[in-house]
Amino acid sequence: MTGTTYIRYELVRTLRNRRFFFFSLGFPLLLYFLIAVPNRNEHNLGGSGITAPLYFMVSLAVFGTMNGVIGTGARIAAERVVGWNRQLRLTPLRPGAYFRAKVLTAYMTAAMTIVLLYASGVALGVRLDAATWLKMTGLLFVGLIPFVAIGVAFGHLINADSIGPAVGGATALFALFGGVWFPIGSGGVMHAIALSLPSYWLVEASRIGIGAAGWSATGWLVVAAWTIGGIALARWAYGRDTQRA
Repeated sequence: MTGTTYIRYELVRTLRNRRFFFFSLGFPLLLYFLIAVPNRNEHNLGGSGITAPLYFMVSLAVFGTMNGVIGTGARIAAERVVGWNRQLRLTPLRPGAYFRAKVLTAYMTAAMTIVLLYASGVALGVRLDAATWLKMTGLLFVGLIPFVAIGVAFGHLINADSIGPAVGGATALFALFGGVWFPIGSGGVMHAIALSLPSYWLVEASRIGIGAAGWSATGWLVVAAWTIGGIALARWAYGRDTQRA
């Protein structure tokens, strides 16, 4: 199997997965409408001067995309159960092509989630200039890189029975300590922990939509460090899984 054929297969297979659509796309969209629609006329949420549809749109863009790309691990774990990974290793498919397919699939999930949430936000009155939309989206895609690597690592390290709670738990912890659901204070232990997490900087990327400037040098360094560590872990997990097979 060639790399191009495998990538095409992965993308088509993901699009045909109904559970993928519900949990990766439908769930954050459902949350958005449940939270934002009742508050669609709130134009000064918590005294911030930000409308509720805009605030919850950017927050759920972080949660939905993070959950979607880490969820790549669930598909990998399922493939291991049926022996699909073992079969792939009998083909000429190179590890690089395998990883590219997983990355592209994860980013397709993230892109579809973002498009649906943005469209829903616009439907509820969110208005941003083109430069803000592009800057926010571009930085979100960069901030997702370590989470893609974490998802691939999870898929090769955790069995199918445990991967669901692992993905859900990891996403919940990253969201909690990264400030997805509430602002992180400017000092203290919580703030120190948040600054060291890629989820905090993913949130900061989304906050461009509500007037934030983007990442400081610290943000770039943290995301780079987690990316390097995540890729190394994913490669090690893949190699370990290959040896065991």
